[in-house]
Amino acid sequence: MGWPLAARAQQRERMRRIGVLMSATPDDPYQTTYLSAFMQGLQERGWTIGRNVRIDPRWGAGNTELFRKYATELVALAPDVILATAGSIVGALKKESGTVPIVFVTTIDPVGGGWIESLARPGTNATGFAAYEFSIGGKWLGLLKEVAPGVKQVAVIRDPSVPAGSGGFAAIQTAATSSGVELTPIGVRDATEIERGILGFATRTGPDGGLIMVGPGSSVRPHRDLIIALVARHRLPAIYPTRDFAAAGGLISYGADFITQYRQAAGYVDRILKGEKPADLPVQAPTKYELVLNLKTAKALGLDVPSTLLAIADEVIE
Repeated sequence: MGWPLAARAQQRERMRRIGVLMSATPDDPYQTTYLSAFMQGLQERGWTIGRNVRIDPRWGAGNTELFRKYATELVALAPDVILATAGSIVGALKKESGTVPIVFVTTIDPVGGGWIESLARPGTNATGFAAYEFSIGGKWLGLLKEVAPGVKQVAVIRDPSVPAGSGGFAAIQTAATSSGVELTPIGVRDATEIERGILGFATRTGPDGGLIMVGPGSSVRPHRDLIIALVARHRLPAIYPTRDFAAAGGLISYGADFITQYRQAAGYVDRILKGEKPADLPVQAPTKYELVLNLKTAKALGLDVPSTLLAIADEVIE
């Protein structure tokens, strides 16, 4: 009777493999915090790195070519499941394999991207946690209008080649029309395009004449510091999709609590490792959003942040 018990114990402790493809770089403190939250979530569910689970991380640095390269590498390792942290990463992984389970986080419009059949029943090898609903564009516009109510010109920095950029811009257009706001799109193919776009917008609108909305997406993130610097140089109030932008000097950020999403992703990975299928696990929308205000930046721009906005902020940077 001893052998079957030993065999069962060995099976319980067999090493499982999780691939992780992060969208940024390993020196990004927010990204490392997110990954730590994911691993903590695994530990809370009984997974110990080095004992019964192995993590194979890759860092894509916001580069779609690296996404494809590392997607190929990770799929070749035959992992039990892969954590994907951007829509472009999900697309790259699915091109490599239609069977390796994928759990995504901070991803936008997975249905429009063609990665799943529906939110309620994904029906493919991918599922996870959507970062935004496109309707959030209206919220971003509303928050900007609270700090600069008279402005009618808004530039939207986004990547038109991905669903987050194209679909998000369309949703913002809908909100802008009802608010009497004119939108100007600015692409993010490279630093030159961003610089030219912001300079042209600032020149056309004049001093204190325009607002900037920075859309989400892994292709936008590598240009974070450049965008913040250019916006400050031209004295343009701006809103950003994640708190790291506000922490780096951006005026306002409003977006999903990604730490919560990474912890939730650990729960889905755990369920998949225990036999459930991604096709049957519904994609979940964010359950918590965060509003961060940078009063130092507001003062530099000569803006008075309404007390009503301060009252509802999750964090105020002074």
